Amino acid sequence: MRWQIESMVTGNSPETKPLRTVSFVAHATRGVIRNQTTRRKTMFTVLVMALVLLFSGSTFLASMLNPQEHPMRFIVFWFICAWLTLTAILLAVFDLLMVRLEARNAQRSLQGKFSQTKTPDSPRSTIDE
Repeated sequence: MRWQIESMVTGNSPETKPLRTVSFVAHATRGVIRNQTTRRKTMFTVLVMALVLLFSGSTFLASMLNPQEHPMRFIVFWFICAWLTLTAILLAVFDLLMVRLEARNAQRSLQGKFSQTKTPDSPRSTIDE
C-alpha cells in the first residue's frame, strides 16, 4: 500500500521504466548524428559556447583563472574550452563526410536511372560508321 502511495506522489508507476542515463545519452547522440539539421545546430551551439568561454576566460574571468593562484581552475576551464572546440571540429568533419556520401549516392542513383532509360530519339554515336 505504501509503494502505491509513493508511486502516485512521485509519478512512478510499476509499469514505467526509470530513465537510464546511458540509454538516453546513446539515443540523443544517435539523433544528433543522423539528422543533418540537428547536427548543424549542435555544431553551432557548441562552437558559440566555446567562443563565449574563450572570450570570458581571456577578459573578465582572467583574474579568477590565474594559473599561479588557481591552477586547477585554469586547467579545468581551458580543458572544457578545448573539449568543446574538438567536439565542434569532429562534428564538422563528420558532417563533411556525410554530405560527400550523400552526394556520391545521389550521383550513382542518377547514373543508374539514366543508364537504364532508353529513348528512341537519343543521339547515336557516329564513330563506328
